[in-house]
Amino acid sequence: MARLTVPRGALLVTAALLLTYVFVIAPGTSGAPTGAPTGAPPERVVSVEQAPIATATPTPPPRPLFPPAGRTFVGIATREGAYDFRAVDDFTAATRHAPQVMLFSAGWASAPFDRVLFDRIRDRGMLPMLAWEPWDHRLDEAALRNQLATAKMNRERATQPRYRLARIAGGDFDDYLRSWAEGIRALGYPVAIRFAHEMNGDWYPWCERVNGNKPGDYIRAWRHVHDLFQSVGATNVTWVWSPNARWNNSAPSLHAYYPGDDYVDWLGISGYYGMGAFATYRSFDQIFGATIAQLRTFSRRPVVITETGATDASGHKARWITEAFRSLPRYPELIGLIWFEVDKEVDWRVAGSPASARAFARAVADRRYAVTWSPESVPRTRIRD
Repeated sequence: MARLTVPRGALLVTAALLLTYVFVIAPGTSGAPTGAPTGAPPERVVSVEQAPIATATPTPPPRPLFPPAGRTFVGIATREGAYDFRAVDDFTAATRHAPQVMLFSAGWASAPFDRVLFDRIRDRGMLPMLAWEPWDHRLDEAALRNQLATAKMNRERATQPRYRLARIAGGDFDDYLRSWAEGIRALGYPVAIRFAHEMNGDWYPWCERVNGNKPGDYIRAWRHVHDLFQSVGATNVTWVWSPNARWNNSAPSLHAYYPGDDYVDWLGISGYYGMGAFATYRSFDQIFGATIAQLRTFSRRPVVITETGATDASGHKARWITEAFRSLPRYPELIGLIWFEVDKEVDWRVAGSPASARAFARAVADRRYAVTWSPESVPRTRIRD
């Protein structure tokens, strides 16, 4: 057995101290938390450069306005509407311009909501604009077939007691209205509704001067329809209020029929060169100027010519088209024009007249009319957006 000497003892003490440092003291200085088991891996130290940086969710780009500032859309109305696009194709070929809005009609007596019609128009890159007519349009078609004189024809189709404005405002058609409102809400893209147009005339059953209607009934009916759509969440509707262009100074004031800016998004006007008071040659400014000026006295909503056309009976159709498009930029509130591409009372079609087609094509080649509609578009509801 070896004998413990002082030098040898000192070596043993030194060795014991080294072992104590290695197994007890050193692990506590490695960065492990107090109380961590011996041998636990040290925490990973992450430098500032390596730390993940929180990023904000990107803000989606704003949806495009339709039409953009300084631009004017060109739309179309045809006899067949969304059931047959051949007239649209003929118009596009003749004018070298694809329309961005399509106006089509549905009468309450015979038209349930049909999503397919809206989707077909959307798929063609056009905003669907529904001319929604509270009447039985078949009476109008019968009057046309019987070739009645204009005054008699107007009385025949305007006398429809079932569709009195008071009945609409009173809720008699609410189930029908709700079926349309729910269907339009489900579309999920913008549409326009031109409800009960040309109310300042006497040729439709919703005009206040006929069919037993009373002053104020039109506004009450409009607001009732609008509010019902709002109540079911059909907020994707651009509401288009559309009187006829005033034909003379004795025509009733339009303000008496206006539901108010809270109920209207676009102001529409119907007017044609070649009919009634406008049978003799009258320019675009002569037909529409006074009406636009009157609209400006009580509303600041944008204006759309919701129906127009010109006859070639006197050989001035191409001239009228050229002058009309020259006039449009003079009306900063005017954001759109819809051409009535129909052979009805007369042949209003652009595609039916080579000279008119050339005039139209030259006019719409201007970049002012280079407009694109898409389901992501937001309809412009102010003149300056």
